Amino acid sequence: MSAAGAALRYVAIGDSYTIGTSTRTEAERWPDQLVARLGPRPPTLELVANLGVNGFTSRDVIEVELPRLDELRPEFASILVGVNDVVQGVAEATFRANAALILDELRRRLTADRIVSVATPDYTVTPQGAAYGDPTRQSAGIRRNNEILRELAVARDIRFVDIYDLSLRALDDRDLVADDGLHPSGRQYALWVERIGPAVEALLGR
Repeated sequence: MSAAGAALRYVAIGDSYTIGTSTRTEAERWPDQLVARLGPRPPTLELVANLGVNGFTSRDVIEVELPRLDELRPEFASILVGVNDVVQGVAEATFRANAALILDELRRRLTADRIVSVATPDYTVTPQGAAYGDPTRQSAGIRRNNEILRELAVARDIRFVDIYDLSLRALDDRDLVADDGLHPSGRQYALWVERIGPAVEALLGR
């Protein structure tokens, strides 16, 4: 564990929304903005790895990202996953089982107050959203997976932060969408951090 006053080793786990696909700089990614918001006053976080990969499903997270945790030795972790399970038509029961395994693996390594789970945004309101399936059906799938993740997180005393409603603002404010017309912009991620930040501060006892 970190020495008194040292930053906790933070590992971000997930998909394109964690790695910040199409953000203009790494600093615009929400995990980076979260660390910047917390600042240097302890307890705080040091982002030692952002494992997010564009296109990753919950199964990909299990097979590729979780095995890296032993070497990375996280003292704080975030998890955001589910959109690609929707896009690829992964069954609800399969996503539930995968998400449960991910959370259980995190809880095996960390106490509940050192984990935050974050909802998936609704990409269907973006200019390119309709290119990834019927918007009505896909939106319903995102909400379903968010509820599954929320339920599983709460059952494990893990904080769940819902940013879904913030993503819907992209329908009327295109500045909240990255240049690819699909992913959140740094400005949208800043809105997320306004909500995620206080939750993490509470977990850290600040």
